Amino acid sequence: MRPFTQHKGIAAPLDLANVDTDMIIPKQFLKSIKRTGFGKNLFDELRYQDEGQADQDCSGRPLREDFILNKTPYQNASILLARRNFGCGSSREHAPWALDDFGFRAVIAPSFADIFFNNCFKNGLLPIQLTEEQVEQLFQEVQNNIGCEIAIDLEQQQVSTDSGLAFSFAVDEFRKACLLNGLDDIGLTLQDEDKIHAFETRHKASSPWLFAAKN
Repeated sequence: MRPFTQHKGIAAPLDLANVDTDMIIPKQFLKSIKRTGFGKNLFDELRYQDEGQADQDCSGRPLREDFILNKTPYQNASILLARRNFGCGSSREHAPWALDDFGFRAVIAPSFADIFFNNCFKNGLLPIQLTEEQVEQLFQEVQNNIGCEIAIDLEQQQVSTDSGLAFSFAVDEFRKACLLNGLDDIGLTLQDEDKIHAFETRHKASSPWLFAAKN
C-alpha cells in the first residue's frame, strides 16, 4: 500500500449527497478481486451514455459531457470533494479500489458511510470528514477557481488551499500511523513475520503428530 504523508492535487467537486457504492462502481464490475483496473468504470453510469460491461474497452464509449470527471482539468483530479453520506449502500471494497485506480488519494465530505470509511483506510485512500460549512467553503473555492488544488498534510491533519483556507481534521491515531507507513492488514501482519515463524517452529516441534505426512 502506498504511504500517505502529504498530497496536493486538483480537487473535483462532485456536488451530490448520498453517493452509494453502486454509483461509485456498479455491480456488473465486481467480478474481479485484483484491486486494479476499476478506474475506467468509476461512476460508470454518470460518466458514460451507454451501459458498461465488465472487461469492456471504454476508450470509444460515448461520454456524458456534463459530468465533472469528463471535464477539463478534472480528468486528472486526485482529490474528490463530495457531500454528506458518501459511500453509503453495500459494503463492496471495490468502491475505494475504483477511486484509487482512477487516481484519487483522498475524499473530503461532511460524512461517510461507516464500512466505506473503514475500507478507505485499508486501501490507502484518505477519507477526510469536515463540517458542512467547511465543505461548502471548499466547494465555493473549487467551483469559482477551475483547476483549484487542495493540499493535504496527514501528519499535521490539515487541509488547505492557496487562497488561505485551512481546516484541521480528526483521524484515528492507529489509522493515521498505518497510512503514514503504507501498512494495510497484510503489511501489519508481516511486521510480526519473525514471531509467526518462531511460533510455527515451536508448534511443529511440540506437536509433531499434527504435521506427520499422510500415507
